[in-house]
Amino acid sequence: MTTPGTPTENLHVTTFEPVITPRELKTALPLTARAERTVLAARDAIRAILHGHDDRLLLILGPCSIHDEHAALDYAHRLAHLRERTRDRLELVMRVYVEKPRTTVGWRGFLTDPHMNGAYDLSTGLHRTRALMGRINELGLPVATELLDPFVPQYLFDLLAWGCLGARTVESQTHRVMASAVSAPMGFKNGTGGSVKLAVDAITAAKHPHAFFTITEDARACIVHTSGNPDGHVILRGGTPGPNFDAHSVADTEALLRAAGHHPAILVDCSHANSRSDHTRQAHVWRDVLQQRARGTTSLKGLMLESHLHPGKQPLTPAGQPLQYGVSVTDACLGWTDTEALVWDAYETLQ
Repeated sequence: MTTPGTPTENLHVTTFEPVITPRELKTALPLTARAERTVLAARDAIRAILHGHDDRLLLILGPCSIHDEHAALDYAHRLAHLRERTRDRLELVMRVYVEKPRTTVGWRGFLTDPHMNGAYDLSTGLHRTRALMGRINELGLPVATELLDPFVPQYLFDLLAWGCLGARTVESQTHRVMASAVSAPMGFKNGTGGSVKLAVDAITAAKHPHAFFTITEDARACIVHTSGNPDGHVILRGGTPGPNFDAHSVADTEALLRAAGHHPAILVDCSHANSRSDHTRQAHVWRDVLQQRARGTTSLKGLMLESHLHPGKQPLTPAGQPLQYGVSVTDACLGWTDTEALVWDAYETLQ
């Protein structure tokens, strides 16, 4: 590539900044034996749930986004303890979302902008993200995240028990072929307009072999050939027309999956359009889906919940001013007390 300022190519580029390579990061923060056991066991458990070989319910819980490692680890310790007490009926996985897609502009997440000041110190963000995910896996608590930047998975693949494509990227060919390379089960959200077919098409695409452009462990450009990901599933999150967690919407999603030749595996996201962006309504969605499951809708394999230590959300403050501990800086979340009660509600419902 030519340098910034070359008239024909880089009129709008101001700087190029080097970034740590995947190999350098993994050498500095290797996957421990205990963390590896957590990842592999959770991947197997999630696959078994999705394909109907395990009748437990998959619950993916955690902050809308990570911005404070201390609060994230506080939450992780609580969730790990709850996971141990409920593991005979539930498979609990922690949301560790570090990249935020934006409709226009805004804070792009802990990995991209860890100092929350617009400096975009990506090497530090990658280092702190990998360290955090490693520590959470060390607790015996598996990690889930949304995959946004197509090069980032090279740094984090080995730490993830579950991944997903969000409503804004599910239609992207780049992300669909990336998902075909992921070793973990992948969820695909319906589009922001509400289309579930976009998610089903993404599952079909990711299930097939592909070749795509990425980087090696040493950050050299390369073409990767994949065998396809057989563990795709739909995540219903509502859309512009409104929520889609009701029994009729679930049945329609089952039909779309079967028509495309897929095993009907569905997760429901209790937040976003399903809660009409009101975090307190997540409990209503949660309980409705549990009742559907109790009535025999076995295609409902799990639930997602945006949850933090304390309820609500807070605005990003000017540099140097403290944030409230354990409160989301993106979407509003349920607090820990309500989260714990909902997990026990699921546990009792699945007797």
